Order: sequence, then C-alpha cells, then structure tokens
Amino acid sequence: MIRDDVNHGRRRLFIGLTAATGAVGAVGAAVPFVGSWMPSAKARAAGAPVTVDISKLAPGQKMTVEWRGKPVWIVRRTPEILETLKTDALESHLRDPMSEQITQQPNYAQNEVRAIKDEYLILVGICTHLGCSPLFKPEVDTAEFGDNWFGGFYCPCHGSKFDLAGRVFQGVPAPLNLEVPPHYYVSDSVVTIGEDGTSAEGAA
Repeated sequence: MIRDDVNHGRRRLFIGLTAATGAVGAVGAAVPFVGSWMPSAKARAAGAPVTVDISKLAPGQKMTVEWRGKPVWIVRRTPEILETLKTDALESHLRDPMSEQITQQPNYAQNEVRAIKDEYLILVGICTHLGCSPLFKPEVDTAEFGDNWFGGFYCPCHGSKFDLAGRVFQGVPAPLNLEVPPHYYVSDSVVTIGEDGTSAEGAA
C-alpha cells in the first residue's frame, strides 16, 4: 500500500512536470508569433510615414515628431512671422531664398514660406552643415543675432542661422536650407509626414 502511494505520487509529479514543460514551450512558441505582428525598429527606421494631429499646436509654437529616426519640426507661424518672410530686408541676407539649390525637395518648398499651408512650417530638424540640431529662436533678437534677425533657428555648434522658413543665411557654415520632408494634409488638422499625397494640392 505504501509503495503504491509512492508510485502514484511519482506519476502525478512526472505528469505535472511534463505539463509545465509543455506550457513553457507553448508560451515560447507564441512570443515570436505575437512579435511578428509588431513592426520592427528596422522597419520604422526605414521610413514609414508618420501621421500627426496638429490641432492643439498654438500660433508661434513648435512641436517635434520622429520620422526615419530624425526629428521633424512643425511650427505654426503667426501672420506677423509670415509677413517678415517676404521682406527684402530679410531675403537680401539669405543664401537661397527660393530654395533653388535643393532640387531633391518637394516643389512646395520652393517659395518664400516653403510650405503647402503657409501657416505650418514642416522641417527636418538637422543642420545642413554637420548634422547638429539647431535651436528654435522665434524671438526678434537683434542684440544677439543682428539687425536682419526676425526669429528662426540657430545652430550653436558652428553658428549657422536659418529663418522661420528654414532658409539659411549668408556667411554661415551651413551650405543649404533646412530640409522640407515630403508631406500632405489628411485634413485641416492632421498631416502625414514621409510621403506626398494627392490631398496635398487640395488642402493648400
């Protein structure tokens, strides 16, 4: 009787261990399957478009999103900012005011405001000199940046300056304007960054 109880107990222990091992194996097999539904970091870095809600972005403010591992700035410009972008006082100090040197950028970047919608500026936030990330300096600060400064982006690494359309100033290390990524508006308050779309022209 005692021996039968011992054998019975051993059988129960063996069955329990076998079931537990099987369960662990099942979980192990399930993890890669579940993981396969999630986009990999490599896929995200390859350039999947990013859709952004800009409805809460206040005039004069900037927000940052990530696309292809790079910071992308979205700035909501005020009417006053837009007026300064079209003045001779500013354009005479810019290296490429109409973005004629940057043929790889969208056609909608080749104007004074460099945008589909004048109000919203969308730029890759990387200096075209050595890849630093410039600072957002929207204030008019002639004491620090000179009489031709109406606000913009300043790279403290080597002193490059860009206006609030991302256009580079003359006499600084950066050779080109800041990049405007491909984008289009899904609606008045939603923009997709990373590809052009047929809605781009209709939303302008």
